[in-house]
Order: sequence, then structure tokens, then C-alpha cells
Amino acid sequence: MILIFYKNAMNVSSKTKVKPLPKGKSSGTFKNKDLALKRKLASLFHKWMGIDRLRWIILAALSLFVAVLLFPNILTRPPVYNLGDIAERDIKASHDFLIENTALTEKNRENAARKVLGVYDFDNIALNLVPAIRKSFSMGREYLKTISANSTDQEVRADLSSTEVVKNRFFATLEIPPNERLFAKLLKSGFPAEVEDATIGLVGKISRLGIVGNMSILKKQFEKGGIILHDINSRKETRVTNPERFFDLKGARDFIKRQKKDLEQNLQNPKLSSIVIDLAQSLIRPNLTFNQRETELRKEVAQESVKPVYFKIKKGEMLVREGERIGLQHLLRLSGEIKSQKPIERIGRVPAMALLIGLFILVIQLVGIRSTPLFLKDGRNFVFNTLTLFTIFVFFWAYGFVAEEVARGFTHLSSKALLFAMPVASGAMLISVFQGTLMGVTFSLVISVLASLVAGGRVEFFIFFFTTSVVAAYGVRSCRERGVFIKTGLVVGLIGMILAPAVKMVNGSIYSVESVVASASGFTGGLLCGVIVTGILPLIEMAFGFTTDIKLLELGNLDQPLLRELMVQAPGTYHHSVIISNMVEATAKAVHANPLLAKVSAYYHDIGKMKKPLYFIENQMGTENKHEKLAPSMSSLILISHVKDGVELAAKYKLGREISDIIQQHHGTSLISYFYQKAKDRMVPKGGKPVEINQEDFRYPGPKPQTKEAGLVMLADMVEAASRTLSDPTPARIQGLVQKIINKAFSDGQLDECELTLKDLHEIAKGFNKTLSGIFHHRIEYPEAAQKTSKKAKNENTGSFGTEDSGPEKPEDSAEVNKSLKRLGL
Repeated sequence: MILIFYKNAMNVSSKTKVKPLPKGKSSGTFKNKDLALKRKLASLFHKWMGIDRLRWIILAALSLFVAVLLFPNILTRPPVYNLGDIAERDIKASHDFLIENTALTEKNRENAARKVLGVYDFDNIALNLVPAIRKSFSMGREYLKTISANSTDQEVRADLSSTEVVKNRFFATLEIPPNERLFAKLLKSGFPAEVEDATIGLVGKISRLGIVGNMSILKKQFEKGGIILHDINSRKETRVTNPERFFDLKGARDFIKRQKKDLEQNLQNPKLSSIVIDLAQSLIRPNLTFNQRETELRKEVAQESVKPVYFKIKKGEMLVREGERIGLQHLLRLSGEIKSQKPIERIGRVPAMALLIGLFILVIQLVGIRSTPLFLKDGRNFVFNTLTLFTIFVFFWAYGFVAEEVARGFTHLSSKALLFAMPVASGAMLISVFQGTLMGVTFSLVISVLASLVAGGRVEFFIFFFTTSVVAAYGVRSCRERGVFIKTGLVVGLIGMILAPAVKMVNGSIYSVESVVASASGFTGGLLCGVIVTGILPLIEMAFGFTTDIKLLELGNLDQPLLRELMVQAPGTYHHSVIISNMVEATAKAVHANPLLAKVSAYYHDIGKMKKPLYFIENQMGTENKHEKLAPSMSSLILISHVKDGVELAAKYKLGREISDIIQQHHGTSLISYFYQKAKDRMVPKGGKPVEINQEDFRYPGPKPQTKEAGLVMLADMVEAASRTLSDPTPARIQGLVQKIINKAFSDGQLDECELTLKDLHEIAKGFNKTLSGIFHHRIEYPEAAQKTSKKAKNENTGSFGTEDSGPEKPEDSAEVNKSLKRLGL
């Protein structure tokens, strides 16, 4: 179907290429509008359905289909069982997956939560109390100064003179309840600075140790191994394991009271120590509080950090056997199998795999395949490669299921050992026959990757399939006999016999029945490659129009009906074609062209002359020249038509695309100069102005030669025809003529699109000189031949050509020789 679609698209696009309207013609008519619309539609169709777009479509479809086959489980729904049901069939794990042990996981999470230490927020209250203490003492001393100073501001004196107001402000600044006795002591002592400093030192010391509100709760937290002390000011955390460093409120006050002796020693006035102790006891408050929220959050984090406990189910492990009653363990395993195959994830694998396969094939095409010009020019190769890849992959995929069913009947046999019997290398063998060894190796890489994916993605299977495929592609690199396929298949089979046990030895012992089966399968697969290719090759040749060396040998048989008809209908053309075949065959190898293709193409390049043989001078046999009564334009059309007629005959007799292309290209776009000049000479000026002759009407439609073989046939055709005009074909004259003809073709641009280089043209000239010198060799004149008339001697000389072949009656006349060259289109 793909091939038919491709051919239809190419035929429609090629048939709809219409030449533009000539200048001066009106396009306002309905006919011209309809023609313009057809051109536009044809252009759009050629743009959107061209060969490149078709290749993208085929590549995307192939990648998607292969991806679907690699994951066949997405097309079926797994069976659903309940507790107590009976399993209808064996169910194995489709892949490796893990099942969670929920009981053990929950137990581990509880242990992790219990190990989390309680978080206590620590606030160093001394940082906030120091400025408050200094401010309150400063305010007290300012109050005393105000009382003693003489001030005229009555409002200020009235405000500051109020002791009650100062007392309230003093205790409000310290954020403690008012204490009449304590304030009176401070007022009496004058709010001394040493009391201020001693109080700050004592409060700071007890605050740095930590004061907790509930000591019993704190001690329970230490039973877990300590607490996390979070400093809310510095944001630092420390782990504390010694609970003795902390005080409750009562313990902190007792600790301050025990500092009285040290204060009496340090203070200048020991009586002030009681003021310091009373004030410090009033200022302290709990600065260590339990952070319940943070502790719970850390417990949740610890529980989440505990990884679930799983036990692994291996791919292929039996989940439940046919006939077993479904139990809790069965349900756990079956649910794990289903959960691990989420529908979205299962479906998502297909486009992901399709993308991988598509990019892989695309890179291979861009890097390896596109380096081959033949692949780019002929879309049949891409279609054939795609169909071959698709067919082998599908058969290998289906064979995998067959191998599993066969292996189930044998205890000590696995399906992997039977996979070696699949003739994967036959695809590389076919590609190599039609497109060359490089393309065969490239195809081997692609099909080996896909086959190894079907076999479980094992690298040893890739090595096996790639090695056997490369050997198969190399074995048929120059195949001219059908027996070569069987011989190559045997070689592939022998290599498979060695590789298959090696693959099995990677995973197990070589001394086993499975290794013997694998070795036999490897040999069978190689032998099947030769048999399959031998049988299917003619079908592919007919379906795709490929031309192999075997078909060329068949077409090169001179007993072919078309060649026999050419010999009868146009004997001069037949003889001309045979000489050209000898010329190109002797030269093709020197320019790295296909000698067989060049030779057979030379046989058939002028078969179009059979329809009007008497209009070509080599077939006139001394009769009148029919072109003398025709207009030059008509004569040029007749000469040009033999190319089109030859292509039609090639298609009718199924000669193949390669030969048909050479028939179409063997004149390129060369000018039929004789009739062009004749038309110019006959054109009489009208009104004093010469009428222009369109040179394109006297040129062959082309295309120019696209391959070395086509260029070689073109040059040989021109040289052989021109050599007929030589009156005395000496080696020097032949060499000059050959060089002149090749230079003319080169300067006219006829060789621009083929791969012939200047070095190749030099080799071609040498080959043509050697061949033509052998054809036009001189013979000695025997004594008895000298007594005969000159006419008889001329007829007996088989080494020279008659004048009726060359055109003019007097070859020694140079003017007549030039006219003959023009008549031949040179």
C-alpha cells in the first residue's frame, strides 16, 4: 500500500509539470485560467506530498507501530480478581516491580518519630533587660537631680516632683509589678550605678543558663536523649543532653539568693546586696519554652524520610498459577503488578519509545544513508528499506510468541534459545544486493537494535544479529549467480553456530541442552536467510523495478527478444550498440562504474530507433535519405522521438529503472547541430529582418546524465558515431577525434550532473582510443587480392567501414565530413 501511494504521488506530481505560457499569449480566456488553476494545484500537491514529506510520514508511522509492538500489554486489560476467586491462567510478572511491606514500614516510621528530640525555644532575656535597667536607673537618677536643682519651669518641676509617677514609670520600664519597699530603698540609696551593674550581671548570668516554666516536662524530654535548644535571637540550634544546667523559676530565685555573699564582697556598700537580689528576683522569668508545633513538624519530616520497605518481584516470576485460589498474598502481588502499570504511564511509553526509535533511524538516515546519492535520488529505496525493516521486525516479534509456546513444552529449554533461528540477516542481504554493502551494513545496525529490544534489550543479542547481518551483507557484495545466496547463508549459519552458544554461555553453562539447541538454531537461521533471499529476490525485482547484476546478465543475453527484434528491424543500430557496449565495458572499471550495467545499457540505449529505423543513417543501407524531403524541425522531432520511444519500450519490456534512465539520458540536452544549422540556412529574412530560430527546439529534452554509466554511454555513442566519418582511421586521427568529442560534451555542460571527473574523462579517452584502434585495425593486402578490382578488394576488407555508413559519398572531402557530423547531431 505504501509503494502504491508513493508511485501515485510521484506520477501525479511529475505529470503536472507544465511549461509556462509563451510570451505574447493571452491568459484571459477561460481555458488559460483553468490551466493556471491546474498548475497551482499541481504545485501544491508536489510541495506537500513530495518525496521528503512522504518519508517523514513513513518514518513516523513505522516508529509508532514498532513502539506499539514493543509494549503489547497496552492493548489488553489485566484480569481483575477478588479474594477467593480461581485463577483462570498463569500470571507472571511482566517486569520487575516492588511491593511495599506496609506493617514494617509503619513500624519504622513510628520509631523514627519517637527518636525526634523536643525543640525548646531559648530567649536570652538579658538582651532586652539591659537597656531597660539602664533606662530606669537613669530615670531615677534624673529624678533625684531634678529635685535638688533650682528650676524655674513650674510644669516640669510639678511632673518630676511626683514620686508616685516616677515609681510607676520605673517599674513599667522594667515590666515588673511596682514594689514600694524596693523603690524606697533605691530612692534612698540614690539609684547607684553599682547596683545597676550588679543587677545586670546577675540577671544575665541566670538567663544564659536557662529558666524553664515546667521542669517535669523538660525531664521527660531528656529521657529521649536530650533536647534541641533553639536560640530565637541567633537562630542557632544546639543539642543539650544535661538537664542540670537549667532552672525552674523557684530554682533560679534560690540561685540568685545564694549570690548574696559574692555581692557583699564585690559591692562597696554591702547593704546594697539585698537591693540587687530583690530586684534580680523580680526581673527573672522563664526564657525556655517547649515548641510543640516545631517538634510535631520534625516528627512528620522524620516519618516521611523513612523509606518504605519493599520486597522485589522479578520479571517472569509466577504471581499466581492456573487453578489456584486467590489469597491475600496473591492479591498483594497482583495489585502491585497492576499499580506498576498505570494506564497513563503504559500509554506514555509508546510515544517515548516511538520518539527514540524515530530519532535513531533519522540520525542513521542523515549520517549514513544520505551519504549515498542513489538513495536520495530514488524514493523506491526508502520505501523498500522501510517495508523490509517493518516485515522482518513484525515476523521476529510474532516469532517470539511462537518460541515461548514451543519452550513451554520442554522443561530445560527457554524461548531465548529459539530466537537465533529467525533469519534476521536476510534483510541486510536483500539491501546489500539492491543498494550496496554500505547500505546493507547501515540496515544491519537498525534491525539489530530493534531485534535486541524484542529479545529483552540484551546487548549479546544485538552483537549476534549485527554480526550475522554484516556477514550476510558482505557475502553478496558482488552477486552474479543465485547460488551465492545459499553459500552466503551457509557462512552466516556457521558463524551463528559459534555465536549462539557464546550468547548462552554469558547467562549460563555451555554444557547444556539449551546451548545445543541455540547452536542448531543459529545455523538454521543462516540457512533460511539464503533460501528466503533466493526465492523472494525475483518478486522484489518485479515489484520495485530494481535491477540486480543477475537481472543484467539475463538482459545482456543477445537472444533477448527485444535485441533480436533490434537486429532485424535496425541492423545498423544493433551493430552500433554492440560496438558501444564493448567500448563502455572496457572503460567502466577504470572510472569505478558498473561495467555490467554500462554494457547492458549500451545494448538497449537506441532501441527507440526500431519504430522509424530508416530515418537514421546507419540503417539506410545506401537508400535515399528520408530527411531530404522533410523540414529541419520535423527531422529534429523524429530524431528526438527515439529517446521517448526507447523509454516506452524499456517500460513495456520491464528493463528496469537504471537502464530506462540511461536510455533517457544518453543524449542529455545536446544540440542537433546539423538540422539546427540547416533550419537557419533555410530561413529567409522577412522585411529585411532575420527570423530567430529557437535553439531549444533542436535540443534533446534530457535530462543530462546523472550517473557515471549514463555519461559513459553518452560519450561512447558520440565517439562511435563520429568515428564513422574518418576516411583513414589511424590511431592519431582516432585520438584527436575522441578528444574533440569529449571536450565538446564537457564544454556544452552535458557532464555537469554526473560524477565523472577530469581524471575519469582522461581514462575514458584512453579506453576509447584503445577500443577503436582495435576495431579500425589495418590488414595486409594479400598478393591474390591485388589482382582483383578495387571494388572487390574494398568489399573484402572487413576491417574498414563502407561509405554508406558515414553519410557523404566522398569522405576525403572535409566539407562533406562536417555535414555528416551535423547530421549525426554533433
